[in-house]
Amino acid sequence: MNRLFQAPLSALLLLFRAYNVCAHGGEHAQVVVAPDADWPTRHMAEEHHISGFDATAFFNLHDYDSTGVWTSVDVKRTYGLTDPSTSHISNTKKDMVVATVLDMFDINKDGEISLSEFLQKDSENVKLPDFGMGPGHHGDDEYEYEIHHWEKYHSGDDVKEEDLTHPEDIEHFKKHEEMEARQEEWERAEALGIVERNIPAKYRQN
Repeated sequence: MNRLFQAPLSALLLLFRAYNVCAHGGEHAQVVVAPDADWPTRHMAEEHHISGFDATAFFNLHDYDSTGVWTSVDVKRTYGLTDPSTSHISNTKKDMVVATVLDMFDINKDGEISLSEFLQKDSENVKLPDFGMGPGHHGDDEYEYEIHHWEKYHSGDDVKEEDLTHPEDIEHFKKHEEMEARQEEWERAEALGIVERNIPAKYRQN
C-alpha cells in the first residue's frame, strides 16, 4: 500500500477533522448563487460560504491588516492575485485590476479605499467587477483545500482513508508528509549541534 495511506494519514485525518470543528464551528454548507450574481456575491459564496452580508462586512473581511482602508495589496489579495492559481496572469493584468478598482472606489484619489468611500459607492450600486480571473482564492493551503474540496466531497464525520483518493487529497496529504519529513530532518540535524548548511558559505571553514 502507498505510504500516503498508512499511519501518517490516519493522524492527519484526525487532526484535520479537529481543525474543521475548532476553526469553523462544524460543517459549512455549499452556497448556491444565481448565474447572474455579481462578483462579490459569488466570491463570498465560493470562498467563504456566506450568503448574507452587507457592504461593511465585506469590506472589513477583506481589510486584512485591519487598517480601515484597502490598499493595492488588499485589492490584489481579494481577487486572489497573490495566490499560486493566478501565477499565469501577467503583472500588467494584475496591475490593471488594481487600477480599475481604485478608479471606481477611491473617491479622493489618495491611492486607498476607505470604508466610507466603499459604502458610498455601494449605495450607488457600484460593485467590484468580475475580471474573469477566478473567484479570488486568498486563504492558506489548509483553508483552500477545506473550502473547495473537503467540504464538497468529504463532509461529515464518517470519512475514511479509502475515501481520500482524489488527486487533491493525494497532493494535500503528500505535502503534509513532506513537511513532517523536513521537520524531522531538521530536528535530527539540530540534535547534532550546529547545522552547517545554515551557515553562510563565507563563514564556513574549508
